[in-house]
Amino acid sequence: MTDVNTINVAESTDQTQDLPKMELPASKYVILIGDGMADLPIDDLGGKTVLEKARTPAMDHLAKLGELGRVLTIPDGFPLGSDVANMSLIGYSPKKFYTGRGPLEAAAMGIQMNPEDVAFRCNLVTLRFREGRVYMEDYSAGHISTEEAHMLIEDLAPLVASRSFGLFAGVSYRHLLLWRGGPEGISTVPPHDFTGMDVTEAWHIYEEEPLLYELLTKAITFFHRHAVNEKRRAEGKPPANALWPWGQGRRPLFATFSQLYDIDSAVVAAVDLIRGLGVWAGMEVINVPGATGYLDTNYRGKADAALRALKEKTLVLVHVEAPDEAGHMGNLREKIRAIERFDKEVVGPVMDGLRDMGGSYRILVAPDHYTPVSLKTHGPGPVPYVIYDSLSPKDNSDATFSEPAAEQSPIMIKEGHKLMERFIGVTPREVELNPKKKASEQKIVRPN
Repeated sequence: MTDVNTINVAESTDQTQDLPKMELPASKYVILIGDGMADLPIDDLGGKTVLEKARTPAMDHLAKLGELGRVLTIPDGFPLGSDVANMSLIGYSPKKFYTGRGPLEAAAMGIQMNPEDVAFRCNLVTLRFREGRVYMEDYSAGHISTEEAHMLIEDLAPLVASRSFGLFAGVSYRHLLLWRGGPEGISTVPPHDFTGMDVTEAWHIYEEEPLLYELLTKAITFFHRHAVNEKRRAEGKPPANALWPWGQGRRPLFATFSQLYDIDSAVVAAVDLIRGLGVWAGMEVINVPGATGYLDTNYRGKADAALRALKEKTLVLVHVEAPDEAGHMGNLREKIRAIERFDKEVVGPVMDGLRDMGGSYRILVAPDHYTPVSLKTHGPGPVPYVIYDSLSPKDNSDATFSEPAAEQSPIMIKEGHKLMERFIGVTPREVELNPKKKASEQKIVRPN
């Protein structure tokens, strides 16, 4: 059985520079990201991965006619998160642009940050306190509804608001805490890495910052008696009884996607992290009714929105969170179902729509990282990708879109952000980043 923690990337050759350029530029480009789709072989599936088990005729078709390879989306030393991985996939080097998850989500929520401010992603969680220990019962408070979460956050926000702190409601369990002039050195951890585990030490780290710890303890007292939680307890649902700040960072310095690649673009996503990346990259951020960032998201609506956007935009990115959520839940059945719906309701319709539009096009399909159902958290290692070029179809008759199939490919791209260069056939321009200017005002010092 392959262990995601022992994948030997060093044995593979980074062939980014050796690959021939795409023959001609395409007129349209689509990136389809199934968050957390990559997984490990599973005994209950006869040693297959979830991607191997799931029925994915659309992605398999692309693998048979496209370039199948692997890409390392998360550089060594960076958090194993969707923030880093998706930043790589949209063509930005985390080593140059990454400062933390919080500032990306703040951008999606329209929250203005000063250079000295620190933004935290802030989960509504379910903690259990017993005999002096703290346990993470649920990193999402049972995937609390956005309506319930807004009542909790919006009722608490005025009680903790000050010249130092601002609390902002997001989607479901995902919210944002802004610490004006705050420190960023506190060592926080993602709550989804510790489902069902003892988090006493991680919780006590917040005590290193008395102002922050006071806010968190005030939230616990307030949430305990809130009507939303009383109702949830009566219904047998986990209460959202605490805040868990993590993924903090200061405002990043960004160049826009059009400055780097001279291509107009849009992003279709439900979660603030991806939408925030789109904001910083100067992409048009498209809203889709019913897009929830969860298993019940509007898959087909995302595909239709992408095809509409392509009437005006050259490149569109579509992100689907559902496979990752199922992985964090450890729910094998739901992860298979999420991947199959991604294939049937997103990849397939986009393929058909591009063909019907006429003209040349390329499609890139990839997960951003591993989220094995056996681990319930993210894992390291290169993920499979496929690039289909309508002008230059290949003949890989036995290929499927899966981790084992991609491992058979000689192509391994070690610097994830270079996959974009491969995909669109354009070397990014060099941009001089000035902290006093907006992303759209940064100076291009070397054209592509």
